[in-house]
Amino acid sequence: MIARPEGGPRVVVGVDDSTGARCALSWAIGEARLRRLPLLVVHAAPLPPHVSAAGQLGCGITDALRGSGAELIARLLAEVCDGPPDGVDMTALALVGEPGATLVRLAGDDDILVVGHGGRGPFSRLLRPSVRLHCARRARATLVCVRPPTFDSLLESLSARDVSPGHVPDRSRFRRLGRRLRLPR
Repeated sequence: MIARPEGGPRVVVGVDDSTGARCALSWAIGEARLRRLPLLVVHAAPLPPHVSAAGQLGCGITDALRGSGAELIARLLAEVCDGPPDGVDMTALALVGEPGATLVRLAGDDDILVVGHGGRGPFSRLLRPSVRLHCARRARATLVCVRPPTFDSLLESLSARDVSPGHVPDRSRFRRLGRRLRLPR
């Protein structure tokens, strides 16, 4: 169990390498800063099925999973806020275990648990269960599911800034945004 400063609430956010996790991390940083709560960033990597089926719980595999999880957290923090967030007491944890069960275990009654809301289909959820649904069914903490913005809502928010009288819209921002949101081929 992770010790809490003065036993008070925290913001616990689960991350992976997805757009929903980046949005959840961004939201959790803002919420922790707004409420002046400590932030716990967690990446839980499930043990590969072939390792758990064979009963080989080797230190090398778990250390490698923890190391890649720590690198992922550092990379996400660099992408979202250029490193550890200013003004937030943050702890990062890279663990080995089922992500949903790990987050439910770490988040207490008075915590805010933040997860991303992905757009996966039913077949994908058969292969890898939904962390969001697991947390919604079992978490004691307040659960916040952050959905990534749609392309249309991003365009609306950009164009809403350009409606002031006499303002000439900067179309290059739309082109840059379009390039950033394109999926690799």
